[in-house]
Order: sequence, then C-alpha cells, then structure tokens
Amino acid sequence: MFNAILLNKNDDGSTDARLTQLDDAQLPADGDVTVRVDYSTINFKDGLAITGKSPVVRKWPMVPGIDGSGEVIASSHPAWITGDAFILNGWGVGETHMGCLAQQAKLKGDWLIPRPANMTARNAMAIGTAGYTAMLCAMALQEQGVTKDSGDILVTGASGGVGSVAIAILSGWGYRVVASTGKLTEKEYLASLGAVEVIDRNELSAPGKPLQKERWAGVVDSVGSHTLVNAIAQTRYGGSVTACGLAQGLDFPASVAPFILRGVKLIGIDSVMAPKARRLAAWQKLAGDLDVQKLERMAQEISLSEALAKAPDILAGKVRGRLVVNVNA
Repeated sequence: MFNAILLNKNDDGSTDARLTQLDDAQLPADGDVTVRVDYSTINFKDGLAITGKSPVVRKWPMVPGIDGSGEVIASSHPAWITGDAFILNGWGVGETHMGCLAQQAKLKGDWLIPRPANMTARNAMAIGTAGYTAMLCAMALQEQGVTKDSGDILVTGASGGVGSVAIAILSGWGYRVVASTGKLTEKEYLASLGAVEVIDRNELSAPGKPLQKERWAGVVDSVGSHTLVNAIAQTRYGGSVTACGLAQGLDFPASVAPFILRGVKLIGIDSVMAPKARRLAAWQKLAGDLDVQKLERMAQEISLSEALAKAPDILAGKVRGRLVVNVNA
C-alpha cells in the first residue's frame, strides 16, 4: 500500500479529492515502468484538477500530478532498469493516466527522461513543468535571434512558477529582464532572481491599442488574454513573443497589426507533448544554467496532505514561485 491523492467525480459533477492509500493493482495496466516517486509538484493544471475548476481530468478515478521524480523500481521497457533516476513531465499524466501525487506510479517508459546526474529529485521538482516550460520559452527566444543586446525581455506572471524560473534563466544568460506582477510586494524577491525592473500587471491587463510604444525585444508570457495582446503590441520590430499559459484567460482579443507592420513573431510553447529530444535539451540546459541558489529561493516544500489545501491557492495567484511536494512527508 502507498499514499496518494485520489480524485473521484461526484454525482453532481463536482470533484472529490482526498488523501488515501492505494495498492499496485489500482495502478494503470498500460504502464511499463513502475516508479517510486520521491517528489512531485503542484502546477496550475494540478490545481484545476484537484479543485475541479476546469475539466482537466478525463478518466476517473484519477491520481493528479503531472510531474514526478524518483527512481525506477520495476520495468519491462528496454530503456529503463531498476534504480534509474527519472523525470516525468506531461504526456496527459494526471489527466488520462494516473499521476505522481503519490508515493508510487506506473508510467510509460517513453514518457520518462533520465534525471541529470548533478540534479536531485527535489531540485528537479522545484523546476517541474513550470521551470521546464520557462526553459523552452527561453530557448525559443534565443533560436529566434533575440540576444542579450537586443533589448529588454518582459516576463509576465513573474512571481509564479514559469515567471520565476524564466527570470532566473534569462538574467543568468545576461539578458535585461523586466518583471510584470500583480504582487508589487514581491519586488525584492523578483530582484533576487535577476529582474532589473518590476512593473504592475495592471499596465498590461486591460484592453489596449493594437500598436503601442515599442518596449520589448522578447516576451515570456504565461498569462494570455489582454496581457499577451498588450505585450505583443509593445514588442519591438522583429521581436519574438513566447506564449505558454492562460492565467488571465484563454481569449486572444488581438489585431494583426504587430505581425504585419512590425514583423513580430508569436511562438506557442507546448510542454505536454514536446518531443523527447527537445525535453532532453531543455533539462540539460536547466542542469547546467539554472542557479541552484535562485531555485531554492523560489521553492516551498510541502507534504502530500498539504497539497490539497494549496491547490486553490495556486489558482488564486497566492503562490510565489514553486511548490515542491515531498510525497513521503
């Protein structure tokens, strides 16, 4: 038996989330690698699943947890043997396949990547999908020719998981990073990660003109809606904007003007189904380029039982940085 958060759908359509015990027989039959989970996380999507605020879960009952790291304890997959250290992000885990907010999981070996030798399971989950997505955004900006000499980089949702890691990565690479946040009390925290300027999210969150004063050489946006539209409208000629989130909304009330008059590029960033080669590249860069001291500043460790109470907080924007779940605590 092992501890897990289990989600069930009530008759009225609401979600029942509770800490319980499961056994091996309740794990998915289509997994070919059984793992011991040491650490997991609470991401925005996990918050939606646990609270039932959005139809994230497609199969019931479900163990949430789109991220996990630990060791393999049994495998019929040729690439994995007992004792291998792994990282899991995405692939519908926690939505259609039981996830990692549990002490044990049964996953598909093709979904796993080796944990870098210089990275602990805890640090891997302090990064998690949020940090891995931030690296995908940073890599995309570099690939589009945005250099540290191109101009300021805007990071929206700056005090959240994606934003915090994006600031740490980009500032570490020598970029001048401007942080947009609704928590101006977090200026000191954002500065400690590498932001040279902090602006109020209200500057971006309301409807604005299709073309605005050019400010940004590049953007990492995890907010969507009017924030993304205004960031694009303020992006400099030939600049690039990466979009990876929807904290403000799924809508995109935009104009084509920035694209056809300034040559702005909008790049969608998907972390869930990203090819394995892309994942490996991102995690190797995280292992080599992300300042561990900065990572520790943004990480808060909680227990499996505490994860239930924290799920609504992450949706309400009350969580700073990253929540690391010690599933054995």
